[in-house]
Amino acid sequence: MAQAITLARPYARAAFEVAHASGTLASWSQSLAFAAAVAGDALVAGLGNDPRVLPAQLVALHLPAGMAVDAPFGQFLTEMAEQRRLVLLPEVAELFEMLKRESESQLLVKVTSAMTLDAAQSEQLKASLKRRFKREIELETSVDASLLAGVVIDTGTEVIDGSARGRLAQLAGALAN
Repeated sequence: MAQAITLARPYARAAFEVAHASGTLASWSQSLAFAAAVAGDALVAGLGNDPRVLPAQLVALHLPAGMAVDAPFGQFLTEMAEQRRLVLLPEVAELFEMLKRESESQLLVKVTSAMTLDAAQSEQLKASLKRRFKREIELETSVDASLLAGVVIDTGTEVIDGSARGRLAQLAGALAN
């Protein structure tokens, strides 16, 4: 996994720079998401290393409908296909999204709660996180009943554990010492 991210990073940065310079971040994001979904398919992934499959055929599989091969995104895919690196597209798309959010002063925050958050709770949490991190916040929520109560907030660089399970673990650690 670490090697795939390392190999994908220059492709993601190149894609971001081209998209940012041309003002087409949103369309590149959509195109990369499509190509990454195709690359994630087990049947397509198997074709990536098959010497009988030409790079142009691989590009045609990964190119969104209606997009020309000579378009900047098509050229990007062609370069990746010639290097037999289309298998890295899921990682490239993920890194591209991180760069895009960074450039737009957005932060993806993964919130895991013991119970489903209602709309008011989500908005209140978003507002609090926006004040703390001074960025627009995009929440990705999930439910984990094993937390007992509370939430765990993961910003990618910081984890705030406000769950009952986390507090009980802290208490157990304090008592053990």
